Amino acid sequence: MAAATSTAVTDGIARIKPEFIWIKPEEPDCVSKESAVKRENVDETSLAEPEVKKLKIEGDNVEESDVKGGEKNGVKQIDSRDQRKRGQNKAKDRPLPKKAAMDEKLCPHLHDGPQESKCPHLSYCSFIHDLDKYLSTKPEDIKGSCYIFETYGKCPRGVTCRFSSAHVVDGKNVTNEELWKSQQSLYESGHNILLPKKTQIDLRRRNFDFKPVEKIWNKMHHSQSSTSHQRDVAKNGTGEGKLGPVSDEDLVSLRPKEMKKIDWNDKLYLSPLTTVGNLPFRRLCVEFGADITCSEMSLATSLLQGNAHEFALHRRHPSEKIWGVQLCSNNGFIAGKAAHLLAECGIEYDFVDLNMGCPIDSIYRQGAGSGLMNRFNKFNAMVRSMVSVLGGQGKPFTVKMRKGVHMDKNIADKFILYCRNAGVSLVTLHGRSREQRYLKTADWNYITDMVKMGSPMPVYGNGDILSWEEYNERKALSNAPGVMIGRGALIKPWIFQEIKEQRHIDMTSTHRMEILQKFVNYGLDHWGSDSQGVTTTRRFFLEFQSFFHRYIPYGILEDPPQKVNQRPPRYVGRDEMETLLCSGNAADWIKLSEIFLGSVPSDFVFVPKHKASSW
Repeated sequence: MAAATSTAVTDGIARIKPEFIWIKPEEPDCVSKESAVKRENVDETSLAEPEVKKLKIEGDNVEESDVKGGEKNGVKQIDSRDQRKRGQNKAKDRPLPKKAAMDEKLCPHLHDGPQESKCPHLSYCSFIHDLDKYLSTKPEDIKGSCYIFETYGKCPRGVTCRFSSAHVVDGKNVTNEELWKSQQSLYESGHNILLPKKTQIDLRRRNFDFKPVEKIWNKMHHSQSSTSHQRDVAKNGTGEGKLGPVSDEDLVSLRPKEMKKIDWNDKLYLSPLTTVGNLPFRRLCVEFGADITCSEMSLATSLLQGNAHEFALHRRHPSEKIWGVQLCSNNGFIAGKAAHLLAECGIEYDFVDLNMGCPIDSIYRQGAGSGLMNRFNKFNAMVRSMVSVLGGQGKPFTVKMRKGVHMDKNIADKFILYCRNAGVSLVTLHGRSREQRYLKTADWNYITDMVKMGSPMPVYGNGDILSWEEYNERKALSNAPGVMIGRGALIKPWIFQEIKEQRHIDMTSTHRMEILQKFVNYGLDHWGSDSQGVTTTRRFFLEFQSFFHRYIPYGILEDPPQKVNQRPPRYVGRDEMETLLCSGNAADWIKLSEIFLGSVPSDFVFVPKHKASSW
């Protein structure tokens, strides 16, 4: 390797000290299934932005008919909408790990080793009851200690644990009785069943009691009908009608002073993040100083269908002091029932957040996520329903939105005004439109205007914060009571610590490996330490690494701090491990996972879910 002599200053390029620049041909990032296992055979043009996206950014008017082929203004159009690349890899290109069948798993009755008694459900149990047969097919143990055994004194996975050599002696799962006695309640509280079987059956048979929500919903429609009649009377001159927004006084069960108060001032809020905003990652961020956390986005309809996987998104770790659940829906009645259901299942959230910013096509087309910004009346009903339902529980309701749908039209102002007057506790505004996704910079001038408009309701700003200087600058500009951080936390989870200590932290490769080890430990605790748990932990480890590798060490930057939308040239780190950690190729991420979780199967393939055009 030879050092480059100079570095040109280019917009969108992070300047690296000359001695660290890699002058060999640049290897492409992982953008397809093939590049996940082979670095060659990658079409370099796949890294470019799609033509339609380029045209929209440059300000050209692109009609629907224009994207079906031909040319416009001398620019070649793509053949169909289906061929347009989006900001994420599609599910069909992302093969998920195969789950073990029931008859390939060991019966829980035998997890601690051979038992004198037989399985009480033997007549209909679908698991394996031949311990020797199971052990003969079990993958080789991973070297190292078992985090769960060391933390709690017992590993409930027993002989199925991939680290079983640390706590299985002579075929028996051993227990540190003293430690287990003190930690058992903590373990059980973090691994309890969130969706009881009876509740799931009631939901699927439509027997679950939603009468409180139905009562509120019926009152809302009755109130709307009465107000509409009054307006008609006033308009016709036959009486005096009340003009203005519909009053919610007859719907809200609790007075504002009886509502749970959350101090939103000067808080650091970790953004709700689909897939990557899982519980192990949130634990990391809380340790680094995040004050507010929120679950991953869950679909209200899936919750009402009794989907256990959707319920699993709402597990809270004890370290999360202020924690909410985020719901996505296009219907106020359904969203209200989902919030009521979570409370009835004993999920102890502090607030409920409405997702009005998700730009994904499948969500947008349903009129949910950012699609709700096209449906103001639906939004009104949604807010009134949620404020009323949550008011009965004494829980605050918050909204996260973008500044609009289209790049040239900001419409968040009317939504923020309605939220302020309807009793919403907090609004978080992402300074980009749905059409922008993550292209260009966030509009903090617009956020500033919305903070003023929303007062006294707190409005948080969100977008493009990757250093404590940017936090200080944008918080001072907008006068927002707090800030939400998303991608910045994925790239460097210690950003919360930097902000609170007002200093830069130059994370070495050793420190970053310790962070990854913590993530793995928390993942095994959350998803399990058996073969299935290891596979799931590896998958989310790789999703995390698809952002974590973007961190550019502070010590090798020419003009720090790093900006969130700046791409670096190909560079090497200060040691071999740092070079591996900065690699944008999924094959190298898999190598990293093998350090913590052992070798992957020969047919293992990984394609990251999030692969945006922007850095």
